[in-house]
Amino acid sequence: MTIKERIEESETRQFKAVFPNTTNHYDTLFGGTALSLMDEVAFITATRFSRQRMVTVSSNKIDFTKPIPAGTIVELIGRVSHIGTTSLKVEVNIYIEQMYNYQKEHAIFGEFTFVAIDKNKDPVKITQ
Repeated sequence: MTIKERIEESETRQFKAVFPNTTNHYDTLFGGTALSLMDEVAFITATRFSRQRMVTVSSNKIDFTKPIPAGTIVELIGRVSHIGTTSLKVEVNIYIEQMYNYQKEHAIFGEFTFVAIDKNKDPVKITQ
């Protein structure tokens, strides 16, 4: 399988409903909850790409461009954007979907870096 095919095959999509227990006093999704969801999708994407033990080493950039209101559905999409020797980067985008119409808007962008590790938690080469 080529790198391009592996990137396409490892793309990860996850959907969540935004319920009141995940929102703040503005009735929008907590930023920390959004980050947690994004890190999970990024981890799954990195693992699906590499099929190795992966750990998050940084969240490089997070752009919150739209608040995510309660009562909506969010779609998270993770995609490998860069492959290094022992690390890779995953971009995660969150889109807001209205529950009762087809409106969809981009809300958050984030980039996460992962490192492949062995059983001793030492960095190892990402198998190509």
